[in-house]
Amino acid sequence: MILTKIKFRIKWDGKYVAGLSKISALRRTTEVIRYREGGDPSSSRKSPGRTEYDPITLQRGVTHDLEFEQWANKVWNYGSALGSEVSLKDFRKDIIIEFYNEAGQLAIAYKVYRCWVSEYEALPDLDANSNAVAIQHIKIENEGWERDESIIEPTDPSL
Repeated sequence: MILTKIKFRIKWDGKYVAGLSKISALRRTTEVIRYREGGDPSSSRKSPGRTEYDPITLQRGVTHDLEFEQWANKVWNYGSALGSEVSLKDFRKDIIIEFYNEAGQLAIAYKVYRCWVSEYEALPDLDANSNAVAIQHIKIENEGWERDESIIEPTDPSL
């Protein structure tokens, strides 16, 4: 089954996040370690090194929903009392990204681990001559993800 990229949802703290319009790609990169033994010819061997997981960016129209801001404030909350600007207890969350087929059936899900907000944009550039939707975004750092293999391929309801 080939899926389109238009139906998705994100869940954290057991709730779906309102109004998401865009999620960046899930991407990981493994460093290549090149080495050569003394007796080898002049070519090198390669081994996997450290794996890095790219941050995930979430975008949505500006709403009254406070989920982005409340999570970002756990990493840094301006105006808090001295020593309480950061919530080390719960600034990290595991999130679930769900991907749906054209019929609205859950087709694929990924669990993303130990996420935290490294960038928060509350309001975009404002332009009185523009007719664009106001978009806010957060950038989420993470320490890895895996596919939820308990989600099986849905059957076509029209068959």
